[in-house]
Amino acid sequence: MPTFKSITIGQYIPGESLLHRLDPRTKILITGFLVVGLFFIDTFWGYGLAALYIGIAVLRSEIPAHYLLRGLRPVIAIILLTFVLNTFMTEGEVLWQWRFLTLTREGLSRGGMLAIRLILLIVGTSILTLTTSPIALTDGLENLLRPGKRVGIPAHELAMMMTIALRFIPTLLEETEKIMKAQMARGADFESGNLLQRAKSLLPLLVPLFVSAFRRADELAVAMEARCYRGGEGRTKLNELAFQLADYVVLVSSGVFILWLAWAL
Repeated sequence: MPTFKSITIGQYIPGESLLHRLDPRTKILITGFLVVGLFFIDTFWGYGLAALYIGIAVLRSEIPAHYLLRGLRPVIAIILLTFVLNTFMTEGEVLWQWRFLTLTREGLSRGGMLAIRLILLIVGTSILTLTTSPIALTDGLENLLRPGKRVGIPAHELAMMMTIALRFIPTLLEETEKIMKAQMARGADFESGNLLQRAKSLLPLLVPLFVSAFRRADELAVAMEARCYRGGEGRTKLNELAFQLADYVVLVSSGVFILWLAWAL
């Protein structure tokens, strides 16, 4: 039976590491720089240095590496499909050919780089949520979006929606697994048959999953109204965000390094 326990996106692990203590705005900005920078790198040397940078961040976060690698399990199929499609559908110097399948040197290089890019994107963004609590993430996003209020952008509402959506990813996946177990106990089969049959067998999950999602959303709305939530106007914060020396050092050094990777490699 498929399992969703290995998905790490949206989860938070409390800790006292350097990355846990950094301002959430610092981590959000660095993650944004990293995501954009990875799309500009076009050499294996560049991806190797980016992987080294992310590896150092994992060590400094004190999060077990196997926990982050476990989060790659649900997307292994997507990574492999990306690698295979680019390997056999890119024109270039032919290395091997059989009927309609043609392996090219350029395709092998492109497929490898895209697969590495996906892995680094998933691990890099997972570090952000694993080391930042949902409340801190909301405050950081709201603060970064605050200049948009001048042109009518609802900074607080957008930050709240994005954080709630991110936070409920593991909750919905856990709910999906519970529904699957309940239906398997009643005789449902999600493993036998071809790919199309397996996809059809998952359709009965959609109705109870949507019902559960809407119920949770309604409960969340009632809880927020019971606490007199009226948006961001006039709200105060217990802990105001403030950049420390470590934030400036990490933000500047990381920004310069990622910019150099994207520009030079």
